[in-house]
Amino acid sequence: MARYATANDIINRAALEVGLVPQNDVYSTQDDSFAQLAGLMNSCGQELIELYPWEMLVKHFSVTTQAGDSGTYPLPDDFSYMIDQTGWDRTNRVAIGGPLSAQDWSYLKGRDLVSQSIYASFRLVEGRFDLFPQPPPEGLEVSFEYINRNWVQEQGTQEYKDSADSSSDVILFEPILIVKFLKVKFLDAKGFPSQAARQEFESIFDSRTGKDKGASILNAGRGMRGVPLLHSYYNLPDSGFGA
Repeated sequence: MARYATANDIINRAALEVGLVPQNDVYSTQDDSFAQLAGLMNSCGQELIELYPWEMLVKHFSVTTQAGDSGTYPLPDDFSYMIDQTGWDRTNRVAIGGPLSAQDWSYLKGRDLVSQSIYASFRLVEGRFDLFPQPPPEGLEVSFEYINRNWVQEQGTQEYKDSADSSSDVILFEPILIVKFLKVKFLDAKGFPSQAARQEFESIFDSRTGKDKGASILNAGRGMRGVPLLHSYYNLPDSGFGA
């Protein structure tokens, strides 16, 4: 956890940048500005989750259907949003259809197309994952990746949460990113000029989102280079293609 900073460190760094004197424990001080900084930091963390699908927040959801299932499954408690195009039917080795709109779902249910549905489809509604057909066939393994909402870790534990309430809480975003965002939030809340601070934050945000995941090689030519090569049109299996 050395690369991450505590809530106390983050708030004090932002406070220093806006001209406040750092405190030993930002959650026990009687200074109203630090209470405001603590609240604004939670807003920063929760907004950053919505702004970009950070790699550190990616989790995997999987369910294998059982006999007697209704086809409705609760989403994880830490679910924020699904990563597009990660839904997969691992049993049939195909992507699952969806997400279905309310109209699509009503159409499938209304036409009673269970016996004609070859592959599974889904929708997310009311905090649950609904699978079609309903009831689903037994032994169907479906999965997807999602962004979880927990960006805070209780220090020294494996407990995670979506807001900080202690000086020792560990903030899982890059320290410089959330410090700069918190600075903008505080200046805006106080009615102070924030254009320079906002430019700093946007610069760091662009930099961190560009580095958060590996990038593919850009090739301006027509040849395909690089090992290993994964391409749905040109790849062949390692054996059997000469038979």
